[in-house]
Amino acid sequence: MAIKKSDIYRSLWDSCDQLRGGMDASLYKDYILTLLFVKYVSDRASQADALIEVPKGCSFEDLRKLRGTKDIGEGIDKAIAGIAEANDLKNVIDRAYFNDSEKFGRGDKMVKTLTALINIFSREELNFSRNRADGDDILGDAYEYLMRNFATESGKSKGQFYTPAEVSRVVAAVAGINRANSPRQTVYDPTCGSGSLLLKAADAASVELTIYGQEFDITTRGLAKMNMIMHGREDAEIEQGDVIADPQFRASETAIQTFDFVVANPPFSTKAWGAGLTANNRFGRFDIGMPPEKNGDFAFLLHILASMKATGSGAVILPHGVLFRGNKEAELRERILKRGYVKAIIGLPANLFYGTGIPASIVVLDKFGACEHRPVFMIDASRGFIKDGNKNRLRERDIHKITDAYTRQLEIKGYSRLVSFADIARNDFNLNIPRYVDGSDPEDLQDIEAHLKGGVPDRDIDLLDDFWKVMPGVRSELFGPNPRPGYFDPLVEPEDVRATIRNHPEFAAFRDRVHAILDGWAGANAPLLDGIQPGDNPKVLIHTIAEDMLDRFADAPLIDQYEAYQRLMSYWSNVMQDDVFIIAHDGWDAAKELREARKEVDKDNKVKWLEDADLTVNKVRLVADVIKPALIVARFFPEMQKALDDAQTKAEELGREIEELIEEHGSEGGMLADALTETGKLTAASVKARTKSGEAEPEEVKLLKKAAKLMDAETAAKKAVKELEDALTKATLKKYRELKEAEIRSL
Repeated sequence: MAIKKSDIYRSLWDSCDQLRGGMDASLYKDYILTLLFVKYVSDRASQADALIEVPKGCSFEDLRKLRGTKDIGEGIDKAIAGIAEANDLKNVIDRAYFNDSEKFGRGDKMVKTLTALINIFSREELNFSRNRADGDDILGDAYEYLMRNFATESGKSKGQFYTPAEVSRVVAAVAGINRANSPRQTVYDPTCGSGSLLLKAADAASVELTIYGQEFDITTRGLAKMNMIMHGREDAEIEQGDVIADPQFRASETAIQTFDFVVANPPFSTKAWGAGLTANNRFGRFDIGMPPEKNGDFAFLLHILASMKATGSGAVILPHGVLFRGNKEAELRERILKRGYVKAIIGLPANLFYGTGIPASIVVLDKFGACEHRPVFMIDASRGFIKDGNKNRLRERDIHKITDAYTRQLEIKGYSRLVSFADIARNDFNLNIPRYVDGSDPEDLQDIEAHLKGGVPDRDIDLLDDFWKVMPGVRSELFGPNPRPGYFDPLVEPEDVRATIRNHPEFAAFRDRVHAILDGWAGANAPLLDGIQPGDNPKVLIHTIAEDMLDRFADAPLIDQYEAYQRLMSYWSNVMQDDVFIIAHDGWDAAKELREARKEVDKDNKVKWLEDADLTVNKVRLVADVIKPALIVARFFPEMQKALDDAQTKAEELGREIEELIEEHGSEGGMLADALTETGKLTAASVKARTKSGEAEPEEVKLLKKAAKLMDAETAAKKAVKELEDALTKATLKKYRELKEAEIRSL
């Protein structure tokens, strides 16, 4: 049985829990990602496509043998050093030391922490020898999941090692990489961090690109190297060093190497960018002018331009200040614009990045189409996001809308516009987006006369013109004439407005039209879902059906096509992708399988259940990954479920009658007070004892007999419930084994 992505993510994050308290959250990544790397290369070592050698004594299985031993930290370090030595990865994967008492504690504390870590990485969901379907980058997704959470947990300016995946996808989509047509072409990131942006860019090409990257931080450079290997990009060249003072990729002693495509998310507004820069290592990058001494945004921008071939293109994430700041930056901006290198500006929402909350922009660069007086396509995407914890995040709909507007050059009111060079020149080459695209909400105008004399201004009603075009009759049913010109009176009470609209035939027609679109989409795409076969690519599947959803709703009245698309993509992410992945990995018969719920035994031999059970049979907790028991029951055993529901209802009703009896007669001085236990409960034994005591009055005896009868009936009802539950569980379990493929597909 293939493992669900959600299980992989949960296990990886559980590993972080073992490190809490011993070190700063910003350091988790160094240890967890190193162990993830060792686990991955060990699991893949015996396969034909393995490019990393795992020497004898250095595999993850050898790490498992160290569990509980006093030398576990030293042993892990030796194993990692062995892999590094054998694969020319020294100072790349061996920079996190596990034999560190300051981080893992001394003696028994270190042994327990590292043993727990190895136990988590030993879980079946982290068995990468079989949990990787062709075309679906499970490990890469897991790595991204960890990097996002590491950046969130760090809580400091640690965003340099990770560009949010959603932003990376936008950068990759607009950087011109879709033009790639030769495997000899190259993609480069001068400030590559952990490499996530580089990988997204390379994946956007239809051909295999050669990857180059440079990263200043030596530990983060190691993460990037591991990231490349785990994504199957072992040949990527990732160098370490200050890209401004010491660019590693050079064509000669006086010129830097150039590339077909460049993407980057450099550190924002760094003050010490010029440290180490001399006249001898400028490499012609600053011939059009030097950036200001205490702000490095244009230094990185000029380096990127110099790194692009004459036919190259790219995209860089920069703070909004580069668009409008004056003095030296204004001069540089004007010269770059006059050369026609800027193709587009995309304004992003604030608070997307982990190292800063300020809004950023994507500057799209293109030498291939550079010309005099080139217009600039501007997009204000600053309002398209969702809150995600204490950060903002681009949704699937936001990504798609940005890329659609950019690639099709769509002019959308308040969102995107192609701005002429003359218009930019008139604004002194200031590229501040609000100067050209007004994305602000319309002003909420107050009508004093309407407040004082009543009525609704026709101006306010006209603002809903999109609705009246679809349902003109609804307007006349909701609003009637007012004696004063320019005003209307509401004809319906506020609480009746919704019902009036919903009951109107024009609304019914609108609803039917929307349902017809949705039904058409479902009918066209059901065969694709029904036809999933082992080896299929789940990401290709969801792309196909989601794009069709987007296209079909493009002309739907009053429906935002991107919201329809988002609903599907959210369902895919939260529910659907695990099922599709399992079926694409193991086939439809995987739905028949029930497995034991995963558990771990802690150091005190206490069982920790890692997931809830769907069925419990003979005290064995079972999980159904694809088809939940409720679906089986609803389809095949509705009568049994109804009988069980009726029995449970009867038992609950009897229980309530007993509670009411106690409530009425169990208080101090009540006729049942002497029959209650010390804890204030009424039991069969306490009722029997009181009845036989000879102390009860006739009325009390009568009440006791009534209570005893109710309790006997409740016991019988609960017994019936248990028998029906057992019968339904037995029938459901048997049905799983008997399911035919057609039934599985239908379910």
